[in-house]
Amino acid sequence: MSQIHPRHEQHHQLSRQVAKTTTAVTVGGSLMVLSGLTLAATVIGLVVATPLLVIFSPVLVPAAITIFMILGGLLAAGGFGATATFVFYWMYRYTTGKHPIGADKIDYARDRLAHAAHEMKEKAEQLGHQAQQQVKGT
Repeated sequence: MSQIHPRHEQHHQLSRQVAKTTTAVTVGGSLMVLSGLTLAATVIGLVVATPLLVIFSPVLVPAAITIFMILGGLLAAGGFGATATFVFYWMYRYTTGKHPIGADKIDYARDRLAHAAHEMKEKAEQLGHQAQQQVKGT
């Protein structure tokens, strides 16, 4: 087993630190240059495109609005169609006895509604009998 001298280890750590710093400076500098080039290209593109946009704006604005409305309509229609398809599929599975997600909540709500309707029917019959007896009593 060989021992590493502290001086050799210090030199090794220093060279690693220099390599890390050099890499960071190189990458950072490259990104800064690319950032500057992108900014310059954007400014030049805007300078060239602005007169064209001003000239064609009476056509471009209504065209953009029309395209936006068409795409919005198509997306909405597709979303509604997909939702309807899923609902029909869910209803098919529910009516055929398979147990789709949420079926237990639907069954619980149906039972609660049936129970409430039964209680209201009994209460109405009870009130009807009371009303008949009051009419007979007078």
